Amino acid sequence: MAKPGLFAREAAVALLHSVLMEKRLMIDLVHGEDSPLIDLEPNERARAQSLAMTTLRNLGPIDMVLEKFLNKQTPFALLNILRVAATEILVDGIADHAAVDAAVTMAKRKQKTSHLKNVANAVLRKVASEGPAIFADLPPQQLPKAFRSQMAKIIPKEDFVAIEKAHQMGAPVDLTCKDDAMAPALAEKLGAQLMPNSSVRLKRPGQISELPGFANGDWWVQDAAASIPARSLGDIRGKRVLDLCAAPGGKTMQLIAMGADVTALDISGGRMERVKQNLFRTKLSAKCVVADALNWKPDAPFDAILLDAPCSATGTIRRHPDLPFSKANFDLGDLLQLQRAMIAKASEWLAPGGILIYSTCSIFSAEGEGQMDWLAKQDAPLEIVPIDPKSMGLEAHMANEAGHIRLRPDFWENHGGMDGFFVAKLKRTD
Repeated sequence: MAKPGLFAREAAVALLHSVLMEKRLMIDLVHGEDSPLIDLEPNERARAQSLAMTTLRNLGPIDMVLEKFLNKQTPFALLNILRVAATEILVDGIADHAAVDAAVTMAKRKQKTSHLKNVANAVLRKVASEGPAIFADLPPQQLPKAFRSQMAKIIPKEDFVAIEKAHQMGAPVDLTCKDDAMAPALAEKLGAQLMPNSSVRLKRPGQISELPGFANGDWWVQDAAASIPARSLGDIRGKRVLDLCAAPGGKTMQLIAMGADVTALDISGGRMERVKQNLFRTKLSAKCVVADALNWKPDAPFDAILLDAPCSATGTIRRHPDLPFSKANFDLGDLLQLQRAMIAKASEWLAPGGILIYSTCSIFSAEGEGQMDWLAKQDAPLEIVPIDPKSMGLEAHMANEAGHIRLRPDFWENHGGMDGFFVAKLKRTD
């Protein structure tokens, strides 16, 4: 009979291997037909995924600790076992003997590592006794050079470590209420924190579907930063609004709750089903369209369009720590062309005086400020409308000189941070 937690640990090691060696994204591993989680119980699945993610968030410091006690090059199969065990000891606070024993057992069970079980035992005992003091003084997991070079265009280099520290801390769970007026009462009921933008930040998430208000559709999960693009539109009551790239539906629900007549469009039928499920639970209604935005044409112009464009998603590393490892070097060329094509299409669908919100969950300047620089050189009937950050509970420094919102993972550091986002507001002038 397997020891408690063994299968979850082995699955975490398998996930780690696939991300680091095969450069696969965690979301594909978790939901794929070949997922190492496929035969696990729900609690084991959750533990395996959490353990793999925590290891990735702390991989650099973990490896530096391990290197102190490894005498020669370690086979990758054993190294990942050691990494997972070290994470349990140094980050999760699992009892030393339990983590060491599990790692030795995992090593025994693999042909490639069975002869190294004594090495695993010796190294991890050293990690348990001397590792915590070493680990406490190490800097957080560093972003790849390609990421840092993109960030350097808009973020001072001295702030890089603060962003990397925010990534290491992970992401809390934020809720957006159907009605902002409900947020204070919900925060009090859940023992949560009411954020300046009216998001409700959970201190102890637990099972989301069991929380008060979920079944009634009073709220949905949405990072505080992700709520800002829709809020940037201002008063849209009674207006005809298009949500481009709508899935999974958080912004769609916001727009409806703000009083708009909403059309939600997404290229993926599967992802649109999720939008419909969220709309059903929250008792909100929108016209849902599955189509490629570049080949679609609306029946009539829109008063406002929210384009949350496909992007590198580098602003979400707090919750997706696998991203820098699976995509250490980004070729943004195709993404930038797609974003520009979608901006051009969206501008055609706006009524005169209509508003376009362009946003990306990216910390890369090319996908935000760079696209606005490109747009300024085009013969497009769009002009920038500065966004007032204070009107949405944000601080003045969260807008740049051009009046665009630029959010970073280290902002609201004392409250648990936020996703990185860029938001621009444009008005059709003809």
